[in-house]
Amino acid sequence: MPDGRPNIVFVITDQQRFDTIAALGHEHAITPNLDRLVARGTAFTRTYVTAPSCAPSRASLFTGLYPHTTGVLRNNDPWRHSWVERLNESGYRCVNVGKMHTFPYTAPVGFHERHVVENKDRSNPKLPFFLDEWDKAFHARGLVKPDRATKYRAMPDYRDRLGAFVWDAPDDLHADNFVGGLAAHWLDVYPGAEPFFLQVGFPGPHPPYDPTQEHLDRFADVDVPLPHDSEEDRASQPYALKDLRRDNLEVDHDAVVHLEHPTEEQLRRQRTHYLANVSMIDEQVGVLVDALERRGVLDDTVVIFTSDHGDCLNDHGHIQKWSMYEPSVRVPAIIAGPGVVAGQVLDGLTALMDLGPTILELAGLEPPGWMEARSLVPALHGEQWQGREYVFSEHAKDMILQKTELMTMVRDETLKLVEFVDDTDGQLFDLAADPWEQKNLWNDPTYAQDRARLSQVIARWRAESGLRTAGWKATFR
Repeated sequence: MPDGRPNIVFVITDQQRFDTIAALGHEHAITPNLDRLVARGTAFTRTYVTAPSCAPSRASLFTGLYPHTTGVLRNNDPWRHSWVERLNESGYRCVNVGKMHTFPYTAPVGFHERHVVENKDRSNPKLPFFLDEWDKAFHARGLVKPDRATKYRAMPDYRDRLGAFVWDAPDDLHADNFVGGLAAHWLDVYPGAEPFFLQVGFPGPHPPYDPTQEHLDRFADVDVPLPHDSEEDRASQPYALKDLRRDNLEVDHDAVVHLEHPTEEQLRRQRTHYLANVSMIDEQVGVLVDALERRGVLDDTVVIFTSDHGDCLNDHGHIQKWSMYEPSVRVPAIIAGPGVVAGQVLDGLTALMDLGPTILELAGLEPPGWMEARSLVPALHGEQWQGREYVFSEHAKDMILQKTELMTMVRDETLKLVEFVDDTDGQLFDLAADPWEQKNLWNDPTYAQDRARLSQVIARWRAESGLRTAGWKATFR
């Protein structure tokens, strides 16, 4: 290892739900490279994001702080600092290829190099104008990047496809292939010998769900699970979530035309395209591993794989994120490399932001005392580890989640509570008895004490959070 410290490759996908890796018990997935990563390392099966949308989740991950502390509560809230600055100052070469979703999009946040690729579909006029590396690659080839404005809305069956399309531009220009190829190219050509931190941000499987036909064909005989949904489930949802469904039914966010009652064929197609997108990313993970082998550093490199949040894919009648359902807030997390116990699968509750201090410790650095994230290094070394007693997630009002100022989730080993700061209605699920969250127990007197206890846990958590993080802003002044 260069100077005795490992290289670190940190792979973050966009919108990948937890049940998408075959080796972790989800046989409808086709993920041979991620399966090998699971076999080589440690997987955390109950990892929860601190916010169910891109920028709040990522800002939290890269600071070790909850969104109410970072101030990044929605996409396009500015964030300019991260713990990557500490890696940089300690001698790591810090490089980002792909999506980070900082705002401004090119904020350095500690990286020496940023080769930015943002969302696949940015045709919404409310989004800031930005030409990323992927846009430039299309321009250099004399091609037009497919999105809602340039292609999909003109398709006669656009409203029936639920955001599922087949990629028909050159394969190497698919967003995930492009990012994987560019990251592998960096590994092939960078001449430095210092340890490196390479963050690879894949834009998929965020919609549009646009795999190549080759990857779709691999799912021809796969029995893709259908969503968990019912009229009783929808009727029990708080007003803010009902209105979230209304907004997604009215607006084709990210080229997804959401329907009130899709057919089984439409649902299977949407989910198959999504899983084929995951399979494409899996192939690119193999490309990165091959590049590490060519460079001669695979045995000296920690590889970390995760995602910023999930996607309901019509579970509960919802699409994408912005809710506290399991498919929205629970993501995969795998760590493999030198010193990491191989073949270890841990079910303890984990926060996605816990990967931050874990990376710092792996790099020989001490996480700052104001961090709310907790290092997972003891678990990686096979030491006794129980996970968190509670995990929390929060999201503020934005352009899409419009009818609440703040939504907050807490879950413990078996129960999940979701509160809305401006509504007496909420959600309570017994995940042991009801893992698919079909029965809202908010008004069930049998669970009244549990509801009161978890509400108190949220209040105490916010108060203690404010005390612990009081000094963090001074660090970045």
